[in-house]
Amino acid sequence: MKKIMYFLSAAFVAVGFSACSLDADNVTETSTENFPVTESDAVATLAGIYENLNAVNANPQQSFLYYAMLASDDQLGGGGANDKLMQSMDMILNNGQNMTNDFYEQRYQGINRANTLIKALPSLNLPETVKAQDMGEALFLRAFYYYELASMYGNVPLLTEPSGEVTRPGDVNVLWAQILQDLYQAATTMPSVRKSDGHVDKYTAEAMLGRAWLFYTGFYGNGSSVAELTSTAYNPITSVELPDGTTLTKQMVITLIDDCVNNSGYSLVSDFRNLWAYTNRLVVEEYPYTKGQNLKWVEDDQSSASVVNPESMFAIKFNKLASWSTTIGYGNGYALHFGVRGGQDYANTFPFGQGWGAGPVAPNLVNDWKAAEPNDMRRDATIQNVFEMPNYVTGGASWADFIQETDYFGKKISAISAKKDDGSYVPVFEQIMYGEEGWVNDNLMQTGNIHDLVLIRFADVLLMQSELKEDVEGINKVRARAGLPALTSYSLSALQNERRWEFATEGIRFNDLRRWHIAATALAKQEGQPVRTSGVASTNTAHNGGYAARYNATAGFQKIPEKQISLGYINQNEGWTGSDSEYQGW
Repeated sequence: MKKIMYFLSAAFVAVGFSACSLDADNVTETSTENFPVTESDAVATLAGIYENLNAVNANPQQSFLYYAMLASDDQLGGGGANDKLMQSMDMILNNGQNMTNDFYEQRYQGINRANTLIKALPSLNLPETVKAQDMGEALFLRAFYYYELASMYGNVPLLTEPSGEVTRPGDVNVLWAQILQDLYQAATTMPSVRKSDGHVDKYTAEAMLGRAWLFYTGFYGNGSSVAELTSTAYNPITSVELPDGTTLTKQMVITLIDDCVNNSGYSLVSDFRNLWAYTNRLVVEEYPYTKGQNLKWVEDDQSSASVVNPESMFAIKFNKLASWSTTIGYGNGYALHFGVRGGQDYANTFPFGQGWGAGPVAPNLVNDWKAAEPNDMRRDATIQNVFEMPNYVTGGASWADFIQETDYFGKKISAISAKKDDGSYVPVFEQIMYGEEGWVNDNLMQTGNIHDLVLIRFADVLLMQSELKEDVEGINKVRARAGLPALTSYSLSALQNERRWEFATEGIRFNDLRRWHIAATALAKQEGQPVRTSGVASTNTAHNGGYAARYNATAGFQKIPEKQISLGYINQNEGWTGSDSEYQGW
């Protein structure tokens, strides 16, 4: 059975915390006067903070990660004619007044839980090492949740006390300074112990600090207005004043990234393909691409405590307890959404499982990659050409309304099917690998994907190290793993390409484009690309002025849900008040 890490009982989630939605004068989740007061209380509160990762996964289509994947230049919207949310996110348009409200409210719920523990920990009678670890984890998660909110919506309310009282946004630079301070404190006070049990550690905090630093200092380098954020000038900030009165410098961040590289114990998986679930032992010798390559998925049997992905630094874990009506977030909803659009025999798409068909890979990514790095093995490890699947039916077969279908879909996050001994297919390989007993819900296509969703990989740390230090050491380690020759000198353009190839379809690209101030030009390359609409050859047409126009109008920020606007504490983001922001359909 798959090893379960950091899952909370549904009863505790329902009873221990009520929803924090910023929709009332006082929506404090629990009273800090009597909770938490013991070590077991602290453990329960920390579990509740982590549980927010799975709560958001119940509606992945509203999340920042989902938006970042679809809004980048590497993936289109996809889905069917009624899946307007997917298409609208691709084109930075709106589909409904409260399109992402669940995500907005749930992330604040996670933040309020973190605030509860952060306030209580100093007075709890715990060993200092335990207290430092718990505090670091709570700070990390608060910072991560704010990173996603601030990336998604821009200047959102900053709450650092355990209260859901409505608060107006302040200075966006203070918001980001708090994110950086939380991560810096976590990275410099947590014990120097690598974790492999589902907890984050100091090295994960160092990695996330690098990610947040690079985004904030690059994106906001010219100022905070939409015009300044969409300027093509790249002028990264080199120091940031933190709320506690200290200054965080670029060199301080470099020191912590170096520590992560040199001392964390994290490492690159030797073969890039082994990172992805299609190399699991039930599939690897049945899939022509991987057959005979001596490959083995790094998560191949998590019933063994010794099986640890050495490259995974922060991941969402899943288990068999997912129910479509209650605990849906315990299944990997991203794998379902980004699965091959369903409606045909599993033999036609094997080893890739089926789903809603979100995020078809944009042909411009494939063409750019082939032109820049023709011998890069990561391209075929990342992208499946449908014409290499002899029986694949374009148009989604019986789901024949596939929108923005291309010749390509992503392999990394997709559902993975498997064959039984009798030659029949199961929709998810996990049903066989982890046993057929114990599943809460038997709709395995929708709830049975339970392989990890990795949010931070060690490869990212190596590339951040090269970017911050402007050298090729980290880049060349990543290139060597891909079988590519070493670079002799550093350039920003080389670093940008390496990040694009290494992390294609993982949701990192969109914020990279924004912070480098190259988003509008890159996004516009999706226009005119060949697609199929309900199986008929077409082109990817511009909507509402086109990709560049929508990006320049919004700086990539999403519409703030109208439910929040109606409360009067926050103003709508620029670019979202006119009819030109509304998606009308394909």
